[in-house]
Amino acid sequence: MLGIEDVVIIGAGPAGLAAALQLRRYAIAPRLFERGRPGGLLWNAYWVENYFGFAGGISGPKLARAFDAQAASASVRVTEEDVVELTWKDGFFRATTPAGVYKARTAVIASGTKPRTLTDFPIPDACHERVVYEIVPLLSLAGKRMIIVGAGDAAFDYALNLSKENDVIIINRGEQVKCLPLLWERASTCPHITYRPRTAISRLAATGAGGLTVECSSPGGTAVLQADYLIGAIGRDPQLDFVSASLLEQSSELENRGILHFVGDVKNGMYRQTAIAVGDGIRAGMRIYQVLKESTDESDCLDR
Repeated sequence: MLGIEDVVIIGAGPAGLAAALQLRRYAIAPRLFERGRPGGLLWNAYWVENYFGFAGGISGPKLARAFDAQAASASVRVTEEDVVELTWKDGFFRATTPAGVYKARTAVIASGTKPRTLTDFPIPDACHERVVYEIVPLLSLAGKRMIIVGAGDAAFDYALNLSKENDVIIINRGEQVKCLPLLWERASTCPHITYRPRTAISRLAATGAGGLTVECSSPGGTAVLQADYLIGAIGRDPQLDFVSASLLEQSSELENRGILHFVGDVKNGMYRQTAIAVGDGIRAGMRIYQVLKESTDESDCLDR
Protein backbone atom coordinates (compact mmCIF):
# COMPACT_ATOMS: atom_id res chain seq x y z
CA MET A 1 0.00 0.00 0.00
CA LEU A 2 1.43 3.37 -1.06
CA GLY A 3 -0.13 5.80 1.43
CA ILE A 4 -3.42 7.71 1.42
CA GLU A 5 -4.24 10.48 -1.06
CA ASP A 6 -6.96 13.09 -0.74
CA VAL A 7 -7.84 12.69 -4.44
CA VAL A 8 -6.93 10.34 -7.26
CA ILE A 9 -7.70 11.32 -10.84
CA ILE A 10 -7.56 8.68 -13.56
CA GLY A 11 -6.83 10.26 -16.93
CA ALA A 12 -4.96 13.43 -17.89
CA GLY A 13 -7.08 14.61 -20.79
CA PRO A 14 -8.74 18.05 -20.66
CA ALA A 15 -11.20 16.97 -17.93
CA GLY A 16 -8.60 15.37 -15.67
CA LEU A 17 -6.12 18.22 -16.09
CA ALA A 18 -8.82 20.81 -15.37
CA ALA A 19 -9.88 18.98 -12.20
CA ALA A 20 -6.27 18.76 -11.03
CA LEU A 21 -5.62 22.42 -11.77
CA GLN A 22 -8.74 23.51 -9.88
CA LEU A 23 -7.72 21.40 -6.88
CA ARG A 24 -4.24 22.93 -6.88
CA ARG A 25 -5.90 26.33 -6.56
CA TYR A 26 -7.25 25.05 -3.24
CA ALA A 27 -3.79 23.81 -2.22
CA ILE A 28 -4.90 20.20 -2.71
CA ALA A 29 -2.37 17.97 -4.48
CA PRO A 30 -4.24 15.21 -6.35
CA ARG A 31 -2.57 12.07 -7.63
CA LEU A 32 -3.16 12.25 -11.39
CA PHE A 33 -2.64 9.00 -13.31
CA GLU A 34 -1.91 8.95 -17.04
CA ARG A 35 -0.51 5.94 -18.86
CA GLY A 36 0.16 7.91 -22.05
CA ARG A 37 0.70 11.56 -22.79
CA PRO A 38 -1.36 14.30 -21.07
CA GLY A 39 -3.90 15.84 -23.44
CA GLY A 40 -6.04 12.86 -24.37
CA LEU A 41 -7.63 12.75 -27.83
CA LEU A 42 -6.55 16.32 -28.56
CA TRP A 43 -3.35 14.79 -29.92
CA ASN A 44 -5.44 13.29 -32.75
CA ALA A 45 -7.42 16.46 -33.47
CA TYR A 46 -6.71 18.42 -36.64
CA TRP A 47 -8.23 21.74 -35.61
CA VAL A 48 -10.24 22.90 -32.56
CA GLU A 49 -12.43 25.84 -33.50
CA ASN A 50 -14.97 26.08 -30.68
CA TYR A 51 -12.65 26.47 -27.69
CA PHE A 52 -12.95 30.05 -26.48
CA GLY A 53 -9.91 32.28 -26.47
CA PHE A 54 -8.43 31.13 -29.77
CA ALA A 55 -9.80 33.20 -32.63
CA GLY A 56 -9.50 31.16 -35.81
CA GLY A 57 -8.98 27.95 -33.87
CA ILE A 58 -5.95 26.02 -32.67
CA SER A 59 -4.51 22.63 -33.54
CA GLY A 60 -5.34 19.80 -31.16
CA PRO A 61 -1.69 19.01 -30.28
CA LYS A 62 -0.93 22.69 -29.63
CA LEU A 63 -3.90 22.96 -27.26
CA ALA A 64 -2.87 19.72 -25.53
CA ARG A 65 0.63 21.11 -24.96
CA ALA A 66 -0.85 24.34 -23.58
CA PHE A 67 -3.02 22.41 -21.11
CA ASP A 68 -0.06 20.29 -20.01
CA ALA A 69 2.17 23.35 -19.57
CA GLN A 70 -0.45 25.15 -17.47
CA ALA A 71 -0.88 22.10 -15.25
CA ALA A 72 2.89 21.79 -14.82
CA SER A 73 3.17 25.49 -13.89
CA ALA A 74 0.65 24.81 -11.09
CA SER A 75 2.77 21.87 -9.85
CA VAL A 76 0.24 19.24 -10.91
CA ARG A 77 2.03 15.89 -10.57
CA VAL A 78 1.37 13.28 -13.23
CA THR A 79 2.00 9.68 -12.22
CA GLU A 80 2.87 7.73 -15.36
CA GLU A 81 1.21 4.50 -14.34
CA ASP A 82 -1.69 2.52 -15.73
CA VAL A 83 -4.59 2.09 -13.31
CA VAL A 84 -5.64 -1.51 -13.90
CA GLU A 85 -8.35 -1.54 -11.23
CA LEU A 86 -10.30 0.98 -9.19
CA THR A 87 -12.31 -0.31 -6.25
CA TRP A 88 -14.15 1.01 -3.19
CA LYS A 89 -13.64 -0.73 0.14
CA ASP A 90 -13.73 0.21 3.82
CA GLY A 91 -14.28 3.90 3.12
CA PHE A 92 -11.48 4.34 0.61
CA PHE A 93 -10.94 4.13 -3.12
CA ARG A 94 -8.12 1.84 -4.14
CA ALA A 95 -6.31 2.48 -7.41
CA THR A 96 -4.17 -0.49 -8.37
CA THR A 97 -1.24 0.00 -10.76
CA PRO A 98 1.76 -2.19 -11.61
CA ALA A 99 3.67 -0.23 -8.94
CA GLY A 100 1.22 -0.90 -6.12
CA VAL A 101 -2.07 0.23 -4.59
CA TYR A 102 -2.95 3.86 -3.88
CA LYS A 103 -5.71 4.64 -1.37
CA ALA A 104 -7.76 7.83 -1.67
CA ARG A 105 -10.68 9.57 -0.01
CA THR A 106 -12.14 10.80 -3.30
CA ALA A 107 -11.80 9.75 -6.94
CA VAL A 108 -12.26 11.40 -10.33
CA ILE A 109 -12.71 9.14 -13.35
CA ALA A 110 -11.55 11.08 -16.40
CA SER A 111 -10.50 8.07 -18.44
CA GLY A 112 -12.17 9.16 -21.67
CA THR A 113 -13.17 6.66 -24.33
CA LYS A 114 -11.85 3.66 -26.21
CA PRO A 115 -12.36 3.08 -29.95
CA ARG A 116 -14.86 0.61 -31.30
CA THR A 117 -12.92 -1.98 -33.20
CA LEU A 118 -13.50 -3.13 -36.77
CA THR A 119 -15.35 -6.45 -36.62
CA ASP A 120 -17.20 -6.76 -39.93
CA PHE A 121 -14.31 -8.60 -41.56
CA PRO A 122 -11.45 -10.77 -40.31
CA ILE A 123 -8.13 -9.08 -39.63
CA PRO A 124 -5.23 -11.49 -40.30
CA ASP A 125 -2.38 -11.53 -37.77
CA ALA A 126 -0.02 -10.18 -40.42
CA CYS A 127 -2.18 -7.04 -40.72
CA HIS A 128 -2.62 -6.11 -37.07
CA GLU A 129 0.23 -3.60 -36.95
CA ARG A 130 -1.26 -1.77 -39.93
CA VAL A 131 -4.79 -1.49 -38.52
CA VAL A 132 -4.99 1.38 -36.02
CA TYR A 133 -7.56 3.55 -34.23
CA GLU A 134 -5.45 6.54 -33.20
CA ILE A 135 -3.55 8.63 -35.73
CA VAL A 136 -0.85 10.14 -33.50
CA PRO A 137 1.73 7.50 -34.53
CA LEU A 138 1.01 8.26 -38.21
CA LEU A 139 1.30 12.05 -38.16
CA SER A 140 5.03 12.00 -38.91
CA LEU A 141 4.55 9.92 -42.07
CA ALA A 142 4.54 11.29 -45.60
CA GLY A 143 3.83 9.90 -49.03
CA LYS A 144 1.61 7.09 -47.72
CA ARG A 145 -1.91 5.98 -48.56
CA MET A 146 -4.34 5.74 -45.65
CA ILE A 147 -7.83 4.25 -45.69
CA ILE A 148 -10.22 5.50 -43.00
CA VAL A 149 -13.39 3.60 -42.16
CA GLY A 150 -16.17 5.85 -40.86
CA ALA A 151 -18.43 8.77 -41.71
CA GLY A 152 -18.47 10.92 -38.57
CA ASP A 153 -16.47 13.87 -37.26
CA ALA A 154 -13.50 11.73 -36.26
CA ALA A 155 -13.16 10.10 -39.68
CA PHE A 156 -13.13 13.43 -41.52
CA ASP A 157 -10.99 15.18 -38.92
CA TYR A 158 -8.42 12.36 -39.15
CA ALA A 159 -8.52 12.59 -42.94
CA LEU A 160 -7.82 16.32 -42.94
CA ASN A 161 -4.95 15.84 -40.51
CA LEU A 162 -3.32 13.01 -42.44
CA SER A 163 -3.91 14.51 -45.89
CA LYS A 164 -1.35 17.23 -45.27
CA GLU A 165 1.37 14.74 -46.24
CA ASN A 166 -0.49 11.67 -47.49
CA ASP A 167 -3.31 10.45 -49.72
CA VAL A 168 -6.46 9.43 -47.82
CA ILE A 169 -9.52 7.41 -48.80
CA ILE A 170 -12.59 7.59 -46.57
CA ILE A 171 -14.93 4.64 -46.97
CA ASN A 172 -18.48 4.65 -45.66
CA ARG A 173 -20.59 1.50 -45.78
CA GLY A 174 -23.68 3.70 -45.90
CA GLU A 175 -24.45 6.83 -47.88
CA GLN A 176 -25.16 9.41 -45.21
CA VAL A 177 -22.28 11.59 -44.06
CA LYS A 178 -22.50 12.19 -40.31
CA CYS A 179 -19.76 14.76 -39.81
CA LEU A 180 -20.09 18.52 -39.37
CA PRO A 181 -20.89 20.33 -42.62
CA LEU A 182 -17.68 22.32 -42.23
CA LEU A 183 -15.57 19.16 -42.15
CA TRP A 184 -17.37 17.76 -45.19
CA GLU A 185 -16.81 20.99 -47.09
CA ARG A 186 -13.09 20.98 -46.33
CA ALA A 187 -12.62 17.31 -47.14
CA SER A 188 -14.56 17.68 -50.40
CA THR A 189 -12.18 20.36 -51.62
CA CYS A 190 -8.98 18.62 -50.52
CA PRO A 191 -7.22 17.02 -53.51
CA HIS A 192 -5.63 14.36 -51.29
CA ILE A 193 -8.93 13.02 -49.88
CA THR A 194 -11.26 10.65 -51.73
CA TYR A 195 -14.68 9.75 -50.33
CA ARG A 196 -16.29 6.42 -51.26
CA PRO A 197 -19.89 5.88 -50.01
CA ARG A 198 -21.68 2.52 -50.00
CA THR A 199 -18.34 0.76 -49.74
CA ALA A 200 -17.75 -2.04 -47.24
CA ILE A 201 -14.57 -4.00 -46.59
CA SER A 202 -14.97 -7.72 -47.21
CA ARG A 203 -11.39 -8.92 -47.09
CA LEU A 204 -8.07 -7.69 -45.78
CA ALA A 205 -4.64 -9.09 -46.64
CA ALA A 206 -1.01 -8.13 -46.10
CA THR A 207 1.18 -7.39 -49.10
CA GLY A 208 4.78 -8.46 -49.45
CA ALA A 209 5.90 -4.83 -49.18
CA GLY A 210 4.39 -4.42 -45.73
CA GLY A 211 1.19 -2.73 -46.87
CA LEU A 212 -2.42 -3.82 -47.13
CA THR A 213 -4.73 -5.05 -49.84
CA VAL A 214 -8.28 -3.99 -49.00
CA GLU A 215 -11.04 -5.73 -50.93
CA CYS A 216 -14.39 -3.96 -50.80
CA SER A 217 -17.91 -4.31 -52.11
CA SER A 218 -19.05 -1.10 -53.80
CA PRO A 219 -21.77 0.18 -56.15
CA GLY A 220 -19.51 -0.60 -59.10
CA GLY A 221 -18.76 -4.13 -57.92
CA THR A 222 -15.71 -5.42 -56.11
CA ALA A 223 -13.03 -2.78 -55.56
CA VAL A 224 -9.46 -3.68 -54.59
CA LEU A 225 -7.61 -0.86 -52.85
CA GLN A 226 -3.99 -0.66 -51.75
CA ALA A 227 -3.01 1.10 -48.54
CA ASP A 228 -0.22 1.47 -46.06
CA TYR A 229 -2.58 1.76 -43.08
CA LEU A 230 -6.23 1.12 -42.27
CA ILE A 231 -7.76 3.41 -39.62
CA GLY A 232 -10.96 2.65 -37.76
CA ALA A 233 -13.09 5.67 -36.87
CA ILE A 234 -16.51 4.08 -36.30
CA GLY A 235 -17.25 5.41 -32.83
CA ARG A 236 -16.02 5.27 -29.26
CA ASP A 237 -17.27 3.86 -25.96
CA PRO A 238 -16.58 4.93 -22.34
CA GLN A 239 -13.28 3.58 -21.02
CA LEU A 240 -14.39 1.90 -17.81
CA ASP A 241 -12.69 -1.49 -18.05
CA PHE A 242 -10.62 -0.82 -14.93
CA VAL A 243 -13.58 0.13 -12.71
CA SER A 244 -14.72 -2.81 -10.61
CA ALA A 245 -18.28 -4.07 -10.97
CA SER A 246 -18.96 -3.46 -7.28
CA LEU A 247 -17.82 0.16 -7.58
CA LEU A 248 -20.07 0.73 -10.59
CA GLU A 249 -22.99 -0.66 -8.59
CA GLN A 250 -22.33 1.87 -5.83
CA SER A 251 -21.41 4.75 -8.12
CA SER A 252 -24.70 6.67 -7.81
CA GLU A 253 -24.49 6.72 -4.02
CA LEU A 254 -20.82 7.75 -4.06
CA GLU A 255 -21.52 10.48 -6.63
CA ASN A 256 -24.33 11.84 -4.46
CA ARG A 257 -21.89 12.04 -1.56
CA GLY A 258 -19.51 14.04 -3.73
CA ILE A 259 -16.60 11.63 -3.38
CA LEU A 260 -16.79 10.04 -6.85
CA HIS A 261 -16.93 12.02 -10.09
CA PHE A 262 -17.16 10.95 -13.73
CA VAL A 263 -15.94 13.83 -15.91
CA GLY A 264 -15.40 14.51 -19.59
CA ASP A 265 -15.82 12.09 -22.47
CA VAL A 266 -16.22 9.06 -20.23
CA LYS A 267 -19.75 10.24 -19.42
CA ASN A 268 -20.71 12.78 -22.06
CA GLY A 269 -21.83 10.55 -24.93
CA MET A 270 -22.41 12.62 -28.07
CA TYR A 271 -21.41 15.79 -26.18
CA ARG A 272 -17.71 15.03 -26.32
CA GLN A 273 -16.24 18.52 -26.57
CA THR A 274 -13.10 19.95 -24.99
CA ALA A 275 -14.89 22.91 -23.45
CA ILE A 276 -17.49 20.66 -21.82
CA ALA A 277 -14.79 18.34 -20.49
CA VAL A 278 -12.89 21.26 -18.97
CA GLY A 279 -16.06 22.53 -17.30
CA ASP A 280 -16.74 19.06 -15.90
CA GLY A 281 -13.24 18.94 -14.42
CA ILE A 282 -13.46 22.37 -12.81
CA ARG A 283 -16.86 21.56 -11.31
CA ALA A 284 -15.54 18.29 -9.88
CA GLY A 285 -12.56 20.09 -8.34
CA MET A 286 -14.83 22.65 -6.69
CA ARG A 287 -17.17 19.98 -5.33
CA ILE A 288 -14.31 17.89 -3.96
CA TYR A 289 -12.89 20.91 -2.16
CA GLN A 290 -16.26 21.44 -0.46
CA VAL A 291 -16.49 17.78 0.56
CA LEU A 292 -12.95 17.65 1.95
CA LYS A 293 -13.41 20.96 3.77
CA GLU A 294 -16.66 19.76 5.36
CA SER A 295 -14.93 16.56 6.43
CA THR A 296 -12.05 18.53 7.98
CA ASP A 297 -14.41 20.92 9.76
CA GLU A 298 -16.37 17.98 11.15
CA SER A 299 -13.16 16.36 12.43
CA ASP A 300 -12.10 19.61 14.09
CA CYS A 301 -15.42 19.81 15.91
CA LEU A 302 -15.12 16.24 17.15
CA ASP A 303 -11.60 16.89 18.45
CA ARG A 304 -12.65 19.85 20.58
